[in-house]
Amino acid sequence: MALINTIREKSGWAVGTVAVGMLLFIVGGDLIGGNNRLFNRQDTTVGEVNGDDISIEEFNAAVEQAKGSYVAQNGRQPSEQELQGIRDQAWNQIVFKRAFQPQFDKLGLKVTDEELTDMVQGKNIHPTIKQAFTDPQTGQFDRAKVIEYLRNLDKMPPQQQVAWYTFEQNLPQDRMGSKYYALLKNTEYVTTAEAQRFDAAQQTKANVRYLFVPYFSISDSAVKVSDPQLQEYITRHQSRYKVQDGRDLEYVVVPVTPSKEDSAAVRQTVDQLTTQFRTAPNDSLFVRLNSDQPYNGRFLSPADLPEKLRQQAPLQPGQVYGPFAENGTYSIYKVMGAKAGAAQAARASHILIKPEGTTPEADAAAKAKAQGILNQIKAGADFAAMARQHGTDGTAPQGGDLGWFSSGRMVPEFEKAVFGASSAGLLPTLTKTSFGYHIIKVTAAKTNQTYQVATVTKNITPSDATNEAAYQRAQDLKAKATDLESFRKAVAADKTLQKQEAKGVDKSSANLGSLPNAREAVRWAFNKDTEIGAVSDVFTVNDQYVVAVLTGTRKEGTADVAAVKPEVSTYVRNEEKAKQIMAKLKGNTLEAMAAAYGPNAQVKDANDLVLGQGVIPGVGSEPVAVGTAFGLKPNQMSAPIQGEQGVLVMQLVSKTEPAAPSQDLKAVRTQLQSTRGNRSSGSIYEAVRKQAEVKDERVRFF
Repeated sequence: MALINTIREKSGWAVGTVAVGMLLFIVGGDLIGGNNRLFNRQDTTVGEVNGDDISIEEFNAAVEQAKGSYVAQNGRQPSEQELQGIRDQAWNQIVFKRAFQPQFDKLGLKVTDEELTDMVQGKNIHPTIKQAFTDPQTGQFDRAKVIEYLRNLDKMPPQQQVAWYTFEQNLPQDRMGSKYYALLKNTEYVTTAEAQRFDAAQQTKANVRYLFVPYFSISDSAVKVSDPQLQEYITRHQSRYKVQDGRDLEYVVVPVTPSKEDSAAVRQTVDQLTTQFRTAPNDSLFVRLNSDQPYNGRFLSPADLPEKLRQQAPLQPGQVYGPFAENGTYSIYKVMGAKAGAAQAARASHILIKPEGTTPEADAAAKAKAQGILNQIKAGADFAAMARQHGTDGTAPQGGDLGWFSSGRMVPEFEKAVFGASSAGLLPTLTKTSFGYHIIKVTAAKTNQTYQVATVTKNITPSDATNEAAYQRAQDLKAKATDLESFRKAVAADKTLQKQEAKGVDKSSANLGSLPNAREAVRWAFNKDTEIGAVSDVFTVNDQYVVAVLTGTRKEGTADVAAVKPEVSTYVRNEEKAKQIMAKLKGNTLEAMAAAYGPNAQVKDANDLVLGQGVIPGVGSEPVAVGTAFGLKPNQMSAPIQGEQGVLVMQLVSKTEPAAPSQDLKAVRTQLQSTRGNRSSGSIYEAVRKQAEVKDERVRFF
């Protein structure tokens, strides 16, 4: 049955273009405003596409079909979180068909029986079928197995038959979607002139001198911006600040954390299991009966052993170690056996010195620095202290400790040095890799010993009493909070509670800020009877309790100042800083301007700027400044430019243009065509979705 698993996994929806469309609809989020007439309906409409209602009955039927496919695939009912994903899948199936079918009809797109046969067992096999019936050993697609499978389909279990028929029903829609996209994308064409311009932009380079004054040279506190200024900026850039219907909330999470009594009760159980484990006649069965984690009988190298167990070395077969408390669990380990493995493992620390450039001089400087550090360690300096002082990678704070690792996990040069050492200790010479120069200390010599370990893990979980106490805390908060003011006051009075915010939550979201699986709270926020300042009942979210208050609503359209104030304030403040900086840039040369402004003005050189990239080394992305430089004549200076990072004045030194267009523009044209094709996929879906006027009101029901 392994061959059909892939098909079963895909049976909820055909892959390819259709799947991409579904994803875009999901990401698109809320598509309607809060004043939509659907809120006032007394019927059971969950949405609308192309002016036609989607009834709750139609939606539920699609959900049940997708749910049936899930059960057939996984052999179990979906969890609530998984069911939310199934609902999204069903919704997007309906939306895709409703939105795109009129487009297919206008173009007369059809899928013949011959095409469907060709997709299943002909020359143009559907990717899902090809993957399912490809021999993993040879990598060859076996058409005969497809035919054999179809001949025997009526003899297979009902769930497999349903999975296949569901997949088959989606093939026409998938093929029409592919045709539709091919028709539109094939209308794109990259002309020779376009390819030549693009190629020239990548090949044309310039050497420049520039004056740069960063915005941070003026303190933010010195530049005040008003709400009218922010509103004026938003009006000028409305396309950036389009928003959908949303809600702002504040909420408190009351966690259900195991108490000391809960931990003590689990510890008592674990102590009993430890005694029993020592004399258990069947270790694997004992684990299966008593552990919260499944049994794993693999032989493990020291690199893969739990750290608590590794610290007990040397390990003895038959010995029980623990219990150990770690990360909310108690663990007991019993070594069942030991043997030599195929791979070696070792533990080491290092100090990495990276060259500060790619030149031979930079490499030589790094080597000299590393050798100096190595000499100090040989003379008695502490390795860990030197690593913390000089290390240039993430291990420096840990004194250079890399922990245990087995062969194959490090770059070859490093492994050769570590596994070539016969004993623990400082290696006498530097090791060079692509990262730089390493000073290495082997802290545990290589070994190929492996261990088979039976592990009993018991999670420290909250008791019913602890759960009830947490619920009562949440209820107490709810009782004190009748509006936003009293909610904030009650939270502030309890130092163990932390207020969190979720801004711009859309109606399709399953999350509340950083809190996942909070769909019920989102639905409450979008209920037509929930007013600003209203405090929710206690929600159970992820085995913890949540109380929320609605602090604001957002209508579809352009964002208001409050919603985007931090972001827009930065842009407006930089505009004001740019005016102040430009007013001080007096003089006929870059040096004169820098002297007039002060020490925060820098005059620098930049060579080999690329017109098509828009980046100035050491400054960052500055497309306007780079484009301006390429439009200057040699030695000509630009006017001050309001850039991304600060104000710039550009002076062209020299410009090098390609002597002639590239002889082979095919690769350039292909690159441009691919870029446009990828961009157009999203544009096509967005255009169809917008024209279909999709309205999603599922929040009223789910």
